Amino acid sequence: MIVALLAAQPLFAQDQLPPAPYAYKQLEDPTLEAKAQRLMETLRCLKCQSQAISDSDAPMAGDMRHQVRTRIKAGEDPEAIRAWLVERYGDYVSYAPQNKPIMWPLFAAPLVILLLAAVLLRGRFRRSIKPENGQ
Repeated sequence: MIVALLAAQPLFAQDQLPPAPYAYKQLEDPTLEAKAQRLMETLRCLKCQSQAISDSDAPMAGDMRHQVRTRIKAGEDPEAIRAWLVERYGDYVSYAPQNKPIMWPLFAAPLVILLLAAVLLRGRFRRSIKPENGQ
């Protein structure tokens, strides 16, 4: 039991740390802040899952806002920041997922199922309509 509490201690420490400097503070330059806001509205909070990081109060979203603002202030391109966050947290973090070859089966599967259903139904209806030769 004691080992489990010691192992969980870093999880409790995460929420007790003070927020990052730019988690709740906007950038001084309004142009840079607008660029950061546009990017933050397209990134998903990993803890809340249904909110953008610009709207979430989760500590993790605050850290992500800080990273976005810091990198925008340093002159980094918003798409490079998005790519870095996707690399770090996975495709789920972005509301605008990348088109990758692995995603094509997701789009093709419904069409394949519809075609298969049409072929099966066509065969089924042909058999039930055929006249019987014995009469």
